[in-house]
Amino acid sequence: MPALDPTLIDDEDVLARHDSRGVLRSLATAGAQVREAVRLSSDAGIAGVAGGSRPRSVLVAATGGTAIVGDALGWFAGAGSPVPIDTRSHGPLPGWVGSLDLVIAVSQSGRAAGPVSLAAEAARRGAFLLTVGAPDSPLAAVCAQARGVHVDVPTTRTSSRTALWSMLTPVLLAAEALGLARVGPDVLEATAERLDRAAESFRPSSESFVNPAKLLAADLAEGVPVVIGDSPLSGVAARRAVSVLARIARVPAMAGELPGAASGAVALLDGPYTQTGAQAAAAATGRRGGPNDDALTGIFRDPYLDAPPDASLAVLMLRDAAVDASTSLTDAAGADPNRVALADAVVAVARESGIRVSEARAEPGHTLERLADLTSLVDFAATYLAIGLGLDPSVSSHLAQLRERTS
Repeated sequence: MPALDPTLIDDEDVLARHDSRGVLRSLATAGAQVREAVRLSSDAGIAGVAGGSRPRSVLVAATGGTAIVGDALGWFAGAGSPVPIDTRSHGPLPGWVGSLDLVIAVSQSGRAAGPVSLAAEAARRGAFLLTVGAPDSPLAAVCAQARGVHVDVPTTRTSSRTALWSMLTPVLLAAEALGLARVGPDVLEATAERLDRAAESFRPSSESFVNPAKLLAADLAEGVPVVIGDSPLSGVAARRAVSVLARIARVPAMAGELPGAASGAVALLDGPYTQTGAQAAAAATGRRGGPNDDALTGIFRDPYLDAPPDASLAVLMLRDAAVDASTSLTDAAGADPNRVALADAVVAVARESGIRVSEARAEPGHTLERLADLTSLVDFAATYLAIGLGLDPSVSSHLAQLRERTS
């Protein structure tokens, strides 16, 4: 397994050199993104989306890390949504989409092929259109031709991984206008304030032993992350975590949501990526558990003289806020006592297997505030993890090669 170098994430000058495009600085603007997006949405006429009337259905077109926008809208609207909500990352556009439906296409650059093509097809069918993306982009042009509502994502937002709140906020405001979710100005401002507090807590100048994001980065460096959400809301955050860990930290990860993910996650503990699983396999085959076992494990390992440790797992349990007397019935669905007990059991079994287990819990508050707690922590942790591994979180030579081959 790779080793995180703590000296790289505790020196602000070193951090700045490795973070060439200011990912940490961009993440710290999340609260400002919410406030800016509220203003830009108002200027764009978000209150008149879908002609000011409730559509027959909503389809969200988003891809990659931006797909969380569709996940989040589905959660905020909930099972009680008066209209069905679907998501797509690419074509073809479902045959049922027509002039009574709303298509929401989201792309930070305004150039993602899937959302642009889905928006264009929706426009040809006469569907209502809401687009969120860069101004003067192909997506904005499609929306203008269809006389839809386009909300700009400022050109200063250079990455979908750091512009989440610029893209999510207009979609939630549209849902509020259509009566699909309750996300008013007070909720958005409270969320912006919570994101501001997160940026302060996770700031680069905060040392590793007190910075929750740096501590989580060190834990995730211990193995291949398995990110589990204990509720539908934290499940949304878990899926987002897999995307940012791959794109920012270049670390493979898997996501799951309880209760469905419990058996799959626990089954992994019997496999070759845990010490107990490797030892059981070695006993069954009559060989050693690997080149790095026995005396070279744990505190006796010298990271400079010994071989790197075998690949392992690192479980991250994302927990929704605990239920209290002020929690609404809708919000309380995310803190089902049965799910809490199941999460406790998964954590206990994982720890007993000898792997690293981290837990992150959202603070009480509106659903959107709780989502902000979980996503901001993982976003910062993934960035510190990349830098601690000696990587630039915003530069990938292989992605550049891919773009050259497909442009």
